[in-house]
Amino acid sequence: MTRQKKQTAEIGGATTDAILESISDGVFTVDLDWRINSFNRAAEQITGISRKDAIGRFCSEVFRSNMCETNCALRKTLKNGKPIIGRSGYIVDEEGGRTPISLSTAVLKDSSGQVVGGAETFRDLSEVETLRHELEGRTHVGEIVSRSPMMQRLFEVIPAIAASPSTVLITGETGTGKELMARTIHALSRRCKGPFIALNCGALPDTLLESELFGYKAGAFTGATKDKPGRFAVAKGGTLFLDEIGDVSPALQVRLLRVLQEHSFEPLGGTETVPADVRIVVATNRDLTELTKNGTFREDLYYRINVVRIELPPLRRRKEDIPLLVDQFIVKFNRLHHATVRGVSPETLSLLMAHNWPGNVRELENIIERAFVLCPNGIIGMDHLPDEISFRGYRSTVPTALQSARSLLESQAIRTALERNGYSRLAAAKELGMHKSTLFRKIKQLGIIPPGKDGRSKTAR
Repeated sequence: MTRQKKQTAEIGGATTDAILESISDGVFTVDLDWRINSFNRAAEQITGISRKDAIGRFCSEVFRSNMCETNCALRKTLKNGKPIIGRSGYIVDEEGGRTPISLSTAVLKDSSGQVVGGAETFRDLSEVETLRHELEGRTHVGEIVSRSPMMQRLFEVIPAIAASPSTVLITGETGTGKELMARTIHALSRRCKGPFIALNCGALPDTLLESELFGYKAGAFTGATKDKPGRFAVAKGGTLFLDEIGDVSPALQVRLLRVLQEHSFEPLGGTETVPADVRIVVATNRDLTELTKNGTFREDLYYRINVVRIELPPLRRRKEDIPLLVDQFIVKFNRLHHATVRGVSPETLSLLMAHNWPGNVRELENIIERAFVLCPNGIIGMDHLPDEISFRGYRSTVPTALQSARSLLESQAIRTALERNGYSRLAAAKELGMHKSTLFRKIKQLGIIPPGKDGRSKTAR
C-alpha cells in the first residue's frame, strides 16, 4: 500500500470511528469465532457494559438476549449472507433487567471480499415501550378495551373497586361484557390468586341452582350418594360471579341474603355451618329497582348486593370502541384459527359503525368470527358480513347506482354519525374511521344536507 493510500485509509477509518461514536444506536462487530472486536459508546450506554469489558468476549456473554441461544439474527445473517432489519428482542443486564431493543445485522467483509465477521446495530426501545404501555393504559383495563369517555370513567375507578372487599353489582344489556368485567375485577383484586367461579343463575331450575351454590351431603336427597361441594366452597379464597341474579326465585333469595349477611352457609343435608370466604360479584340485564317495586326481588337483598354498582353502556352508545374491539377480535381469532387476517376494509368498518348492535359486544365478536370462516386470510370485506349488516337484499331491488345498497347504507351511516356528533363533520369522520375530506366528498355525492348550523364550531366528542 502506498503512503497516500495508507493515509487515506487511516483518515477513512478515523472518520468511521467518529461516526460510530456519535450515533445513538449501539453497534458492535464480531469475528468468525463470535468474539466482540468493536463496541461503540451507545452500546456501552444501552448495555451498561464498558468497552474494555466487552471486547474479546463472546457476544452471547455480553448481551444475554432472548435470541442468543435459539434464534440469533447475526448467526442467520452470517449463514445466508442476508441482512436482517428491525427485529425485536431484548437484552438482559447484570441485574437481570430486560431492555427491549430493535436490531439489524449485516456481514462484514475485508477489502478482498472475504467474510471476516458480522456487525449488529441495536436501538433501545425502552422509552417507546413505556409510551406504548401508557397509551394502552388509557384504552385497556385487563382484557377490556375502550376509548369511550363513559368507559374511561369506569377505568379510573375499577382499581379501587377491585381492591375493596365489597359486593359488586354489574348491570347492562345482554352481551355488554359483564362477565369480562367481573373477571377483570377479580384479576386486579387481592384474591387474584384464588379461583374465579362463574354461575348463570338463570340457566338452572331453582332446586338444582341451590345445590350448585351450596353443595350437598351424601343422603341429602335421592341420588346423592356422596358429598359434593357447591360453588361457594369451590370459590374459597377467590371470587364467585353470579350472573342473571334477577332470575333467582324469592325462596333462594332468602338463602343468598343470609350468606351475604353471615358470610357462612350450610350445604343441603348438612348440619354444620361453613364459612364463605369469597368475594361476591353479581350481574343482571334486568331492572332490579323495578323488580323490587313489584315484589319479585327482595328489597333487603337488593340493598345488600348494590354496595358498589357498575353500569356497562351498550355498544351503540360507545361506537368509537368498534375499531379497537375489531382489532382485538382479529388478534384473538388469528391465534385460535391459525389464520392470517390483517384487518377489515374501510367500507366494512363503516358498515360496522353504522349497525345498531342489539347484541352488543358479543354480537360483534360473533360477526368477526363468522367472517374468519369466509375469509381466513387477507382483509375482511363487505361480502364476509351477514345480510343484516351488509343489506345485500337491497341489491336486487334498487336499479340505479345512486339508489344502490352501498349508497343507501353509506347515507344512513353518515347521517347517523352526523346526528350523533351534533353535525360536526370532523367528529363524524373520526367515528366512521375515514378521512375528513373523504366524508366531505361523500356528503356532497349522496346529497346529504345538514341543518343550517352544522356543528363545525363544536368540540368533537
